[in-house]
Amino acid sequence: MQKLSEALARDMREKGIDIDLSLSILEDWNSGFYDDVKSVKAASVPSIDGRTVVDTDRLATFGRPLSHVRALFDSLGLSLPEGLPREGDNLVFDRAALEDLGLRLLPRAAWGVLNGGSATSYADRKKNQAYGEEVFALLSEGFERLEPLCRDRPKGLAPAFLNPDGSPGPSFLLLKMRARLLLSHRYRARFGDPRKAILPLFQMSSSGNDAELAEAYRNMETDPLLAVPAAGLGGIEASGAVAWATGVQPMIAAFSHSSEGKTKRVFDSAWGRPDSALALPGGHGQSFRILTKVFRDLRASGVRWAWLGNVDNLGFTPDPLRLALFALSGEPAAFEFAYRSPLDVKGGILVETSEGSRTIADIGPAISFDEVRRLEAAGSSILFNCATGLFDLEWLVPRLDEIGRALPVRFTDQDKDAGRYSQAEQVTWEVASLLPSFLAFAVRKEERFIAAKLLAETLLASGLGLDDPKVPTELAKASRALHEGLVARLGSVYGLRLRDGRWSAAG
Repeated sequence: MQKLSEALARDMREKGIDIDLSLSILEDWNSGFYDDVKSVKAASVPSIDGRTVVDTDRLATFGRPLSHVRALFDSLGLSLPEGLPREGDNLVFDRAALEDLGLRLLPRAAWGVLNGGSATSYADRKKNQAYGEEVFALLSEGFERLEPLCRDRPKGLAPAFLNPDGSPGPSFLLLKMRARLLLSHRYRARFGDPRKAILPLFQMSSSGNDAELAEAYRNMETDPLLAVPAAGLGGIEASGAVAWATGVQPMIAAFSHSSEGKTKRVFDSAWGRPDSALALPGGHGQSFRILTKVFRDLRASGVRWAWLGNVDNLGFTPDPLRLALFALSGEPAAFEFAYRSPLDVKGGILVETSEGSRTIADIGPAISFDEVRRLEAAGSSILFNCATGLFDLEWLVPRLDEIGRALPVRFTDQDKDAGRYSQAEQVTWEVASLLPSFLAFAVRKEERFIAAKLLAETLLASGLGLDDPKVPTELAKASRALHEGLVARLGSVYGLRLRDGRWSAAG
């Protein structure tokens, strides 16, 4: 095990790094413990069959065996809907019936975000030049305006978009809490006053940002975007508008870059300073360990299903139709996948293995980009992981310890403003390979995956530079679709209206 200098150890403690955990990961790597962590090998991509892979936009009906539906409703203490048609042994739900069922199930669902990191890559100037210097120059004014509001802050507190008048929009977290309150109003209008708050909130924060998040939530409680819809609900739902059940993730150290050799050490020259460590979260895959108590408490309170997704995706909001499909499927989990765009050349996609199982695998290590293009040419749909999961807590909770141990730890090299280093992470969505099966939703990226890994992407989705010929054609096309999706989402699930160049509460 590496012996740390007193100065480095002190620096790590001051930055909230868990030294024992960091050195344990380091020792496991250097001893070869992770040598057997292999990439998934993809054989093909699954078809959209309307049963295990469902296109939620084109879906007209969804049928399930009557015995299965009756068992589900009996377990929830609900009566079967009247008037639904039957096809053989199946009870058939159309879209209206699915929406109604999903709304009815909301009191048995929870909604959570992975809030564990700061916006290190998001506002990193070097990373944000990924689309070229000309594109970055077009975005520079917006970048300079938003960058100070993002750097070294929890990403969920960063502005989620730039208004047309150039002012910063509300944060990702503020918008998500507002969407939940508006959905509560929909439930109340349909079914009356619930006995308890629907969609309790939960999060994974980190030791580096938990206090800042808690303070921000206290300040948000009086923000009109939350206070007005919360007051309209009253009672327990209003008081829980900013209440998050929380699991706090410890920070770990960055490690040396692979260019320095296979044997790793703690990265000790962050920002070019000697004995300076870099505190990083250990990947969102640690959520299954960190949120164990939260998941168990939710299950004990009567919650059956839990959404979990990245905080930086404005397309990630609770959706009654998908909740109903998932509940009817009987699967342990469901994941959303967006149809591939020409810009999607890296990342996880839905694949079938040679053994016939389905999982999420990276282009490159698991399936070549040439094979992806060949499959598309043959008529296959390539579906990209949206980093959104919906879990059945009856299946998940008894297996949390097992999943936390089984998820692999992967090291990736980074080249950022802080220096060249490697980062150890567990990836949440690799849980798919540990499941016996799962439901896959095929979605439109502009509706459900308006995600921003870089501030440049947020600016493009906000509409900046899209009509300038310096923006490559494919980038402009993809960004314009996301901009249109953003505008649609802001005016619908987030209940905002554009006035004088700024999005504000409708009404």
